[in-house]
Amino acid sequence: MRELRIRVLAGVFVVAGVLSWAGARLWSALGTLPSVPLAAPIVLAVIAVILLATALSIRARLKAQRERRPDAKGVDPLMAARAVVFGQASALVAALVAGMYGGTGVFLLESLDIPARREQAIYAGFSVLAGFAVIAAALFLERVCRLPEDDEHDNGATTTA
Repeated sequence: MRELRIRVLAGVFVVAGVLSWAGARLWSALGTLPSVPLAAPIVLAVIAVILLATALSIRARLKAQRERRPDAKGVDPLMAARAVVFGQASALVAALVAGMYGGTGVFLLESLDIPARREQAIYAGFSVLAGFAVIAAALFLERVCRLPEDDEHDNGATTTA
């Protein structure tokens, strides 16, 4: 399984941000602007918490296995692989969504004197921060699920525990 590349995530974020900013300018020229929902940062934050909890759980179970505790529950390799795939997919979607709301937020910075637009800019900013939290949690989960031999023979591809 291939590692998630920061360059890919940054590229998705930047391209989505530029397209969203241009789309917001065009949409505003037509007299309206789509709103940034309050639920956007909340949903992203919940996904980040789920990814972080999964990573911490797997890390604790792997540590118990390494210490050979009698009550240690093993980590199913298929479950770990599924968790990593979920994390990678979440990170890619979060980069896209954060870029979209980031571009919209940058456009909204021009009109912070209008209360409704200021509120939308705040929601967009929190959405970008929550998107970065999802990406960080996904990268942490991926790091937790790396096999020890992946560190010794790092050739761009990794396998999950």
